[in-house]
Formats: sequence, structure tokens, C-alpha cells
Amino acid sequence: MTELPSAVPALVADASGDQTRLELRELSFAELGTDEVVVAVDWSGVNYKDGLASRKDGKVARIDPLVPGIDLAGTVVDPGGAPLVRGQAVLVHGYDLGVAHHGGYARYSRVPAEWVVPLPDGLTGRQAMVLGTAGFTAALSVIALEEHGLVPGAGPVLVTGASGGVGSVAVSILAARGHEVTAVTGKREAADWLRSLGAADVVDRSVLDPERPLQKERWAGAVDCVGGATLAAVLASLRYGAAVAASGNTGGMALPTTVLPFILRGVALLGIDSVQCPIDLRRAVWQRLATDLRPAALDDLATEEVPLDGVPAALERILAGGARGRTLVRIG
Repeated sequence: MTELPSAVPALVADASGDQTRLELRELSFAELGTDEVVVAVDWSGVNYKDGLASRKDGKVARIDPLVPGIDLAGTVVDPGGAPLVRGQAVLVHGYDLGVAHHGGYARYSRVPAEWVVPLPDGLTGRQAMVLGTAGFTAALSVIALEEHGLVPGAGPVLVTGASGGVGSVAVSILAARGHEVTAVTGKREAADWLRSLGAADVVDRSVLDPERPLQKERWAGAVDCVGGATLAAVLASLRYGAAVAASGNTGGMALPTTVLPFILRGVALLGIDSVQCPIDLRRAVWQRLATDLRPAALDDLATEEVPLDGVPAALERILAGGARGRTLVRIG
């Protein structure tokens, strides 16, 4: 095994007290676990799930203490027998990373070989984390809609929570693929930025009426990053035979809808899961994110970059709904 430092700088969430404490610590390699692949982490990202993992009431963290960070990009330091080579650029996200396994907010990470995605040609490690878990989820959403039959020119495609990580990447991917995108946001100040990502129209979330179970047919497809009443309103206003790809629950886990959109308009609700997505599909989607699914405005999706000690404040912002786009964490 390659000689490694005796201590690893990390941001640790410690829930042993009444409240979870986030603090910078130096961990030994033994504390990182025993998985075979050692990665020197250069970049990570700030995700809503990271914010939940850093709170005692977030009900996400399954080990204590925990190094949060559900995605990371870096280089292989020791392949540990896996079909990787030292110095190879890789990324890791999903599975138990940052939840039941120490995550990306550390200088080094030890992960199972079956979690590792070789970095595709055409993407830097930084760009991979501009996309991160959010971009991967957005890509899965677009793929699901297009496999269901959505084509450019079919009509407006709605993206809810458009100023967030998943939503903003979805706007950019859809626009780059020729779709007419309507972005929904509660942040008026984000309108010009969303148009710069490719949105043809930006509307306030108040246009979605969750009270009426069936509404005027408006959307040829939708990416919903919110859930709850917002998703119910989207279902009620899809065009006949259209689909919504749903991946979020910041608007609540309950879905206050009826069977009417399904049995009278034949709409489809497509569930999107980026956590347990099989590794072969995961690697294939990342290849597409470097090619035909690459957002046209990739480098504009990152609106903030913080060092490790700036992560706690960034997590507070994303939990409070104050974040826009993707926030990068500079580790290396």
C-alpha cells in the first residue's frame, strides 16, 4: 500500500450530545474504515441531504460520528486490488456515502471498489462536482422523460425547484437538448440566472394550484424536485400521456392528489433514485453527462465555492432554502 499521512483533516458531525456538532478534526486512517480503494479527495459538494446528515433531527445519519459529504471527486491513491490505477481520476456518490459511511468532507476516503466511477473524458474533477449527486439525479430525470416519449418541440417542460441543485442542472440539460423549459422558483432574484441556463420562461411557484385535482393541460413533461403539494399540482396540469420525473421531498413526503390525472389523462409518475442506482447504469450516465447530456451552462451552475471550514455555514444556507445552484467544497 502507498505510504499515507498519519492524520486526515475532516469535517465531522458528532451527535453524541443534545445537538449535532460540526467540527474540523484530524482522523486516523483506521477511523476511515477498511474498504479497499483509497481516494485523495479534491472536491465535494453541498447537498440538502448533507444538511440533514449534519443535524440530530435530520434522521439521515446512520453512524456517529460521521464525516458527511454524499459525493466526492479525486484521484486513486491505492486501488487495493480493484481494476483501477494509482493517479486515476474518479468520483463517488450515492450508496451509503456520507450517511452510513464516511463521506467527502475529508482529505482522504476509503470506499468499496463497486462504488467507484472512473471520471469520464471531458470532465474535470471540479466539473464532476459542479454536477455531483444533483446533476446525476437531473440526468436520470431527463433520461426517464425522454424514454417515456418526450421529444424537443413537444411543448413546455416544467422544472420545479429550479434554482436548487437538481432543478438548475435539469434546466440546463433540457435546454441544451432543445426542450422548451419553464422554470418554477420562489426566488425572483434567480430569474435572470435561470434564463442564462436556458430557461425559456421563469414563473413563480404560485402558478401551481395544489387545490384542484385536475387542471388545464399545460406541460409536455416535468422534472419535480419538491414533492408534496407541488408534485400534486404538476400531476394535475400535465398534458395527456405526459410524465413527471420526481426526485425530491423538500415540500413534504405526503402526496395530496387523486387518481384523476392517472385514469383520465394517462399521466405517469416516474420515481428517480440516485442512491441505489446500479453501478453499471451509474457509470453509463456519467459518460453521457460528459457528452450528450452535458449541460450547456456547466460552469455557470456553481454559484459558490467554499473550503472545508466554510461548509457548516453553507449547510445552514441550503437547509434554510437560501442556496442557489451548486456549492462546491474545495478539499484538496
